[in-house]
Amino acid sequence: MYSLLADALIIIHFLFILFVVTGGLLILRWPQMVWLHLPAACWGAFIEFAGWICPLTPLENHLRRLGGEAPYTGDFVVQYLIPVIYPAGLSALTQYILGGLVIAVNLLIYGYVLYRRFSRKVPSSMTDIKL
Repeated sequence: MYSLLADALIIIHFLFILFVVTGGLLILRWPQMVWLHLPAACWGAFIEFAGWICPLTPLENHLRRLGGEAPYTGDFVVQYLIPVIYPAGLSALTQYILGGLVIAVNLLIYGYVLYRRFSRKVPSSMTDIKL
């Protein structure tokens, strides 16, 4: 049971990371998502820049220990998702780069969202004005 909960938590953790990096795209369809995504993206970048460990990580390890297994060994979830979430050789420099990537990707996404939003609001008669 605990191992299954740990696997589920790994999937949730992976989906959260995916949301942090690319969740801004959801704003194109659901603009209200900005209020959920911006704090998540800031948290993800902050965790990387601060060199902290996400609070889900100790919980995942604890559940594995309660399940009687060593953390992150064995099944499909651990074999394929954990190396993405916790790459080998993760250093402070790598974490800074990852944090920068989170910010860069989201700046591009939000820039595109803002461009689309404001480019639609310009009335066609405004484009005919000559300065």
